[in-house]
Amino acid sequence: MTTTTRTSRHLGISIDRPAQEVYDYVSQPANVPGWAPGLARSIELVDGRWVGESPMGRVEVVFTPRNDFGVLDHDVILPTGETVHNPMRVIADGPGCEVVFTLRRRPGMSEADFHRDAEAVSADLTALKRVLERD
Repeated sequence: MTTTTRTSRHLGISIDRPAQEVYDYVSQPANVPGWAPGLARSIELVDGRWVGESPMGRVEVVFTPRNDFGVLDHDVILPTGETVHNPMRVIADGPGCEVVFTLRRRPGMSEADFHRDAEAVSADLTALKRVLERD
């Protein structure tokens, strides 16, 4: 059996807030537009599913259940029907934390598109830091 691993980039940011506070905020789907407009500029619960308006069109976002491990993985179902799995973690670091997002290059994705996705995720993580470090 042959397996193919895809190129991944781990994008992270330190946030000067307790890990639990960051996890609680990010794990609420309704908060997505406030920190991740690259994922969805708006999001609403429709028939038990979180549906958002994204730069890619209308997407469905499926979040992992709340957990004690800081796991914030989520699947994004694109308008094409393709599902993109997005690993994400909040990792405690003293009184603050680090948020790490693993970006995977999808089959057929150009290097330029992968780079643009990385820039969009980095911008979302920067927005998350800004939102949560406000006093």
